Amino acid sequence: MPADTENKNTANTDGSLEALEDMAEYVMENNTGSALSFEFIKGELVIHAAREKIEKLLTFLRDDKECKCQLLMDVAGVDYPDHQERFEIVYNLLSMKQNHRVRVKLTANEEDLVPSVTSVFSSAGWYEREIWDMYGVMFSGHNDLRRILTDYGFEGHPQRKDFPLTGYVELRYDEELKRVVYEPVKLQQDFRNFDYLSPWEGMTDMQLPGDEKAARPEHGYRDERAGEK
Repeated sequence: MPADTENKNTANTDGSLEALEDMAEYVMENNTGSALSFEFIKGELVIHAAREKIEKLLTFLRDDKECKCQLLMDVAGVDYPDHQERFEIVYNLLSMKQNHRVRVKLTANEEDLVPSVTSVFSSAGWYEREIWDMYGVMFSGHNDLRRILTDYGFEGHPQRKDFPLTGYVELRYDEELKRVVYEPVKLQQDFRNFDYLSPWEGMTDMQLPGDEKAARPEHGYRDERAGEK
């Protein structure tokens, strides 16, 4: 890469970072109480929000002319069981006008209600349903908060770190009842013991190519150079 091109790319990167830093300070100044702090992680702006003020903050980021984050790309949940507030809700925003991304995070516990942001971004409806289904985080103000990935009879929230990988129940189709039935998980142990040995390790009386330095066993491969077995 030519030196002038490399310097230009570096300048563009630095300029983008400076623009994000200016915007972060601008958001903090205009959202006292709703934006708690900000940080940069791998060059991306992350704003930590107050849970009860998330609607206000996202509305500002969407409508303010300096931000214009009009696209909600995703809402994700994360589980940290050892934290005081174990769940983290992450909103990923994109501004096509300003050409930048902003990540907004808040924390919640199992019994906390997180305000739904469907009034700000209608696309948040399915994301919030998924987080409720996978993590059990409740969203107040959501008009259709029900499971979206698991079955209606499913118990628990499978993305929690304390949820067993096998689950609690399994389902099968019952020919007599002509319907799907739920039963406790039964793990068959018949074929769950493995010796993990290489298949060649069982050939103790054979000599394989590459083992010439070892003691020659009773039976060996034919050595074409020596003309012997």
